[in-house]
Amino acid sequence: MNCEPSHPGPTPLPASARLEAQLGFILEIDKVKSVLRQTLLTDESRRENDAEHSWHLALMAITLQEYAPAGLDIHRAVTMLLIHDLVEIDCGDTFCYDEAGMVGKHEREAAAADRIFGLLPADSGGPLRELWDEFEERRTPESRFANALDRLQPMLHNCATAGGAWREHGVTADRVLRRNRIIGAGAPELWAYARAMIVDAVARGLLDPGPDYERELAAG
Repeated sequence: MNCEPSHPGPTPLPASARLEAQLGFILEIDKVKSVLRQTLLTDESRRENDAEHSWHLALMAITLQEYAPAGLDIHRAVTMLLIHDLVEIDCGDTFCYDEAGMVGKHEREAAAADRIFGLLPADSGGPLRELWDEFEERRTPESRFANALDRLQPMLHNCATAGGAWREHGVTADRVLRRNRIIGAGAPELWAYARAMIVDAVARGLLDPGPDYERELAAG
């Protein structure tokens, strides 16, 4: 007769299919911590990752909300900023001044959005997927403000790191002005500051002006 005590396996966790899906999504998005961007941390020790970028933007939105349009739903804007780069789990970060890399970027990221937000129950994943589209389309005050912050943050880092990714990749001031002018659509006061920051970066030798600098500067 076997008197050895039995050792039953672990008891399955009492989770519904809904909770399993939600926790699966949470584990999946942990991967965003491993997606590196071109932007340096302000101490220049390494490149920032997407999770750090999104956290920084969310706090920027809370801190700078007085520069947003009146009546803006700050919770909606913060949520956009926290989810907008989850698609880079599948696609990686595409440097915004890499013209070849930008070809087909939206299509790649839309497919990633389908997969990642599709991990959630439809009643929560669907609204997040729509919010991702709203950010991309810049059709609401919240999405325009969120995009303004998304453009401003790397500019702040580049100026704080003696040109940072601008100098590493040979980006010129005329291109910086052209790409980031949409800040003005979401937060005019922040664009006035950012534009002055570009002019100062050129004066300090952190940014080469580029052939169209005066024309882009005159465009506002």
